[in-house]
Amino acid sequence: MADSTNRNHPTRRDFLKGAALTSGMIATAASGAAAADLGVSDTAPPNKRRPNVLMICADQFRADFIGASHKNSSVKTPHIDALAERGMNFRQCISNQPLCSPSRASFLTSRYATEAGVWRLGLELDHSLPTIATEFRKNGYSANFIGKWHVSATDGRKNLGWIPPGPSRGGFDDLWEGANVLELVSHPYEGNYWDNDGKNIGFKDEYRVDFIANRAVQFIERQHDKPWLLFLSQLEPHHQNDVDEFVPPKRYEDKYIDPYIPTDLRNLLGNWRSRIPGYYGCVQAIDDCVGTLVETLQRTGQLDNTIILFFSDHGCTFRTRMGEYKRSPHEPSIHVPFVIAGPGFDRSCVIDEVVSLIDMMPTLLDGAGLTLPASLRGKSLKKLGESAQARKNWDSTAYFQISQSICGRGIRTRDWSYCVFDPAVKNGQAESSAHYQDFVLYSIADDPNESLNLVGRPEYREIADQLRQELASRIVAAGEAETTIEPIHYYA
Repeated sequence: MADSTNRNHPTRRDFLKGAALTSGMIATAASGAAAADLGVSDTAPPNKRRPNVLMICADQFRADFIGASHKNSSVKTPHIDALAERGMNFRQCISNQPLCSPSRASFLTSRYATEAGVWRLGLELDHSLPTIATEFRKNGYSANFIGKWHVSATDGRKNLGWIPPGPSRGGFDDLWEGANVLELVSHPYEGNYWDNDGKNIGFKDEYRVDFIANRAVQFIERQHDKPWLLFLSQLEPHHQNDVDEFVPPKRYEDKYIDPYIPTDLRNLLGNWRSRIPGYYGCVQAIDDCVGTLVETLQRTGQLDNTIILFFSDHGCTFRTRMGEYKRSPHEPSIHVPFVIAGPGFDRSCVIDEVVSLIDMMPTLLDGAGLTLPASLRGKSLKKLGESAQARKNWDSTAYFQISQSICGRGIRTRDWSYCVFDPAVKNGQAESSAHYQDFVLYSIADDPNESLNLVGRPEYREIADQLRQELASRIVAAGEAETTIEPIHYYA
């Protein structure tokens, strides 16, 4: 197993230069009364020694759209790149369920989506499970949320907006503002948005990413009497559902007319030809947001004591796979960015071991020096930056579930991606199955674009048998019942 790649640690000046605000970026919001309007309570005693934690989630953000990670000549992410240079850049992070709600339920609890009670859209998180927020709050932190939630039950168009006080906040009981399903109650330049008291403050004539980032700026600028956890959840670059478009800010509307096309898309049908320019603009807006937040942390004297995590819940296939943007076992869907920097993580290294989003909660708790609940499925990633031996001993296998397109289960290793499904379950409308069959087998090492499905080919039967056995054991280890997996003996 290859060791991580270490680089010379950038200086503080270099890092701040990379995180500086550029022209046309988000204006700094006013502090003072505006910040107090966020309504965060301060009841626990101060604890200056523990780091703050900032989680920045960009919805549907492809892993190969970070300049520091991949050879993409068009993408511009200098602020995310600066985080990657300073901290730990996990280049092989897998979403355990590439769909908004199940993915969020999984990483918030470090349990698989079926265990967390949200295996498809529209379901409510199992509130008996500890979450990132409940654990930090139990240890003297304030737990705060801003943006898109999407981990609460919906009935038709009910409960798409503000989440009332109580368990539906998932433990983010100090500040909770935004909307449950933000893409259905807003558009890129106007929409509904609920504050901490349930008042619809809305926004208009301001780009959605900028508006949400400025709300986070106000939170960071206020006086904090105890360490804080902030989960900032941006909708972009997720497509705007009702128009099926990736809508960039006006400042980037015409910037990506003829951009670089990732190699996995070029030979496949889909809507990437018309949609990818807007996607690039949304990605750059997200990077602007990261730069704004880092600059605010620096200006307020909190940067050196804040763990910053940038990640996504799932990727984007541009409908090249199974007609889906996500909901598929393919790399552009399950492969996500995961970049972490700050106290304990400033290792200036690239990590190529396979990890998954289920490792997020234990990593952040470990980084803050807190005790990990025994119920967690994931493992802390912090040690992977500390020694070659830790990387050598790491189990580079990620288990994932697929729903609402197929009822599927899969594993992703350093070299292989393998998934099974139940063809009798239509549209994936079942939580699990007692009987699966082979669906896809790809050689990640030799065919990273997954252009050739190797399932059923006799020359790969031995590796398929090994992966099938491993997957069966992972299904049980994830708390599911034993299943049968039938091999496919013929291929197209």
